[in-house]
Amino acid sequence: MLMTAAGTVKAARVLVLGAGVAGLQAIATAKRLGAVIEASDVRPAVKEQIESLGAKFVDVPFETDEERECAEGVGGYARPMPASWMERQARAVHERARQADIVITTALIPGRKAPTLLHEATVAEMKPGSVVIDLAAAHGGNCPLTEVDQVVVRHGVTLVGHGNLPALVPADASALYARNLLDFLKLVIDGEGKFHLNREDDIVAACLMCEGGQLLRRNAA
Repeated sequence: MLMTAAGTVKAARVLVLGAGVAGLQAIATAKRLGAVIEASDVRPAVKEQIESLGAKFVDVPFETDEERECAEGVGGYARPMPASWMERQARAVHERARQADIVITTALIPGRKAPTLLHEATVAEMKPGSVVIDLAAAHGGNCPLTEVDQVVVRHGVTLVGHGNLPALVPADASALYARNLLDFLKLVIDGEGKFHLNREDDIVAACLMCEGGQLLRRNAA
């Protein structure tokens, strides 16, 4: 919100769908810029993280054990949810997207097409001039109106579908990627420069696909 002698400018309303690394960073950035933020994620464990950044968690309660089990996710990613839960989430998103100035979608499922979270009927009722940033564009998009590597206007709403966002900031993206690779190598190379597998480390264990000719993770995407 901006208050001046000439009047008051209301804070932008931001809706973030998916609260992984990208979604949480979007929340933090929008909060620093003074926005009013709501965020949704299938995983109940991220509710505390969302609220700690100053956003309101959009709660879609689970009605079955199947829904609750799917929501636990694997490796920080959700699994495909039952249609009944997706319908309830779509209704919750619809009501909040109609009030939003910006919608940022970040939801991905490893090895699958990105889930549809923002339907065309919802976009059609959003405020003219509002913006949708679909970070899942390269994987099919969280909105069916998204066109990969294109910025389009549909129903008066601008949809941004950049498929390779890191390429827009190559120097920073390369530095972050290199740092992550270095941190991972530190987990598998000891102080003497020798390869060492610490199977007790959660990250190493999650990345270990096979050992001694045996496939360890048959369900890997």
